[in-house]
Amino acid sequence: MKTRAAGSVLSMSLALIVAACGSTPATSNPTGTTTGTASMATPIATPVTSQSPSPAPTADPATADWPVYHLDSQRTGNATAFPAFTGSLTKGWTAGLDGAVYAEPLVVGGQVIAATEGDSVYALDPSSGKTLWHQKLGTPVARSTLPCGNIDPLGITSTPAYDATTATLFAVAEVKGPAHTLFALDPATGTVRWSRNVDLPGHPARNQQQRAALAVGNGYVYIGFGGLAGDCAQYSGEVVGVPVSGQGDTISYTVPVAREGAVWATGGPVIDESGNLYVSTGNGSSTSKYDGSDSVVELSPKLQMISRFAPSTWVSDNARDLDLGSLSPVLVPGGYVFIAGKRGTGYVLRQGALGGIGKQVSSATVCGAFGGSAQIGGTIFVPCTSQLRQVTVGTEGSLRPGWTNSSAGGPPVVGGGVVWSLASGHLYALNPNTGAVRASMAVGSLPHFASPTLWNGLVLVGTMSGVFAVKA
Repeated sequence: MKTRAAGSVLSMSLALIVAACGSTPATSNPTGTTTGTASMATPIATPVTSQSPSPAPTADPATADWPVYHLDSQRTGNATAFPAFTGSLTKGWTAGLDGAVYAEPLVVGGQVIAATEGDSVYALDPSSGKTLWHQKLGTPVARSTLPCGNIDPLGITSTPAYDATTATLFAVAEVKGPAHTLFALDPATGTVRWSRNVDLPGHPARNQQQRAALAVGNGYVYIGFGGLAGDCAQYSGEVVGVPVSGQGDTISYTVPVAREGAVWATGGPVIDESGNLYVSTGNGSSTSKYDGSDSVVELSPKLQMISRFAPSTWVSDNARDLDLGSLSPVLVPGGYVFIAGKRGTGYVLRQGALGGIGKQVSSATVCGAFGGSAQIGGTIFVPCTSQLRQVTVGTEGSLRPGWTNSSAGGPPVVGGGVVWSLASGHLYALNPNTGAVRASMAVGSLPHFASPTLWNGLVLVGTMSGVFAVKA
């Protein structure tokens, strides 16, 4: 995984968005980690506080919360409850926090949830940006203590996730050590219910980064790991699953590479209606034997591999850092999966049987894609290196590229009849049919791969200094 240098970008609602942390030491794995298959470990789950879970506040039923990256487990980013856009943007409020907000803001129970590189989680009042609670989870890791990277300090980079079943907010923080720790928070108060180290034995924490958004499903919190920007040290991409209760074994899938194969796309794992996960993997070190890198991988709820796909160009992709791992897969109606990576080729695959090497349903030139897409049915809005691209997957699996907008380009969301995207310090509202800019507004310095959140007429943006709210 090679990311672009850190530059410049998002949250809001409580009942119902890259980083890591852990103050407890990595624990031993009694069975060992099985490369390329699911593995089980029994880490020490350390309660930080012990109390009965309290339910999140009840949100206005007329508004929908934004509990995970891009709204739902499928990462559609399609906020159908968002009010129709009238054509004008005005500044709502700004909240200065203790670090950059790389994570997409969430909204849980009517409160804006923001996670920072300062290893903090905040709940903000959506009407004013005032802090309602603030939980400091640890000391972030200084860039000077890591073998490479482009975020300094490194705290919470991934987007947290809210689990409605247990009324728990989950975040992974990287803490001084370094270590990656999963924290379970009461979303109403910020109280830490329990914490748990999520570094697998034999996978040095200092060589990895947890950038992919967390996913919740099947009774687990799913966590994707990749390497630091620069791919400077030995690591293998992996997906880790921890029971939402905090009790029980950790499950995992490790990409069967000699090194690399990152699971790092900011959209994180995507979960289909049956509970299976889809992740993309970065380039691996091999150019002679296919090793599961530069692929889309379908995993069972227990993280056993079901199927996978790699382009016929995987050798060249691995050699030239042109892999599929930069974009999270997109689930498309009709049983299809869309993916595009750094090479710029888009592929349509079949859910449940991704096809193996070079067995796509269709393909077309799209763009070098990074982050998480948004969609309206089979119409997908793809974030590219320096543009936003519309593509359509037909009912028969065809792939048809549409309009391109060269002003926007950050991971988009849709709502109120427009497409919302961040780029170059600005928020853009685009016509979904033509890509034309309907409105734009300066919002400040943005982190890489920043994606906005839509809630109750507000567009919430994570910036290098906090959260910027725009009234739409």
